[in-house]
Amino acid sequence: MNAYLSVGKLRFAMGLQYRAAAAAGVATQLFFGFIFMMVYMAFYANSVAEPPMPLRDVVTYVWLQQIFLGFIAMWFRDHDIFGLITSGNIAYELCRPCDIYRFWYAKLLATRLASVALRCVPLLPVVLLLPPPYRMGPPPSALQFGLFVAALLLGLLLVVAISMLIYISVFWTMSPTGSILMIGVAGEFFAGLIVPVPMMPDWLQSIVYALPFRWTADFPFRVYSGHIGVTEALWGIPLQLLWLAALVGAGHLLMRRALRRVVVQGG
Repeated sequence: MNAYLSVGKLRFAMGLQYRAAAAAGVATQLFFGFIFMMVYMAFYANSVAEPPMPLRDVVTYVWLQQIFLGFIAMWFRDHDIFGLITSGNIAYELCRPCDIYRFWYAKLLATRLASVALRCVPLLPVVLLLPPPYRMGPPPSALQFGLFVAALLLGLLLVVAISMLIYISVFWTMSPTGSILMIGVAGEFFAGLIVPVPMMPDWLQSIVYALPFRWTADFPFRVYSGHIGVTEALWGIPLQLLWLAALVGAGHLLMRRALRRVVVQGG
């Protein structure tokens, strides 16, 4: 366990060094946040039917996406790991006296944590002090906020577990492009990052609810706004844990199969 904590601390410290990139990211996320909200506001202003989510919940949803983008982005990737697999330098990783799945999992988790740590602090006070209707509101209660924190952290663990499947697939494909496009694009859509899940048609929502992606972003964000109440949140968090166990178990199994067949320099 000390090895995984050590690599996590090292990666977190390395991630905190990219302050200029984080500052540019804050400006970019503010820009896109306003763009998305203006689109939704135009939609709500011209909507005939009753929207499935109040506008204030949609505004909160959008800002949470931007603040915690490093937690939920499916396209986020570590080129070093891809390089290890495709170049044959995975041999160095096999020499480590630790489990490669856990080792890489710790690296990816720490990198995402560092990214959010740099961007959350400057973004949060800005979005909380904006004038209405652009302001992100507080959660309905302290209990709702506590459930949001738990759901968000479990969502982060789920995103890393899903990302690990992308890296493991490269043992067979030798190229990350297809896996990133397939899982990254589809995963972000089904997570509600393109369109909030309540705004999707009923038949599509039934598909979304059968997949793990919505538990990474849609669920914790709607818990924060109160669109998902305390009772539903208390039922949802155990389901997040079940999905996490299933994805981590599948990742371990696939990693073992990949390492049994791995070829390094023709050996």
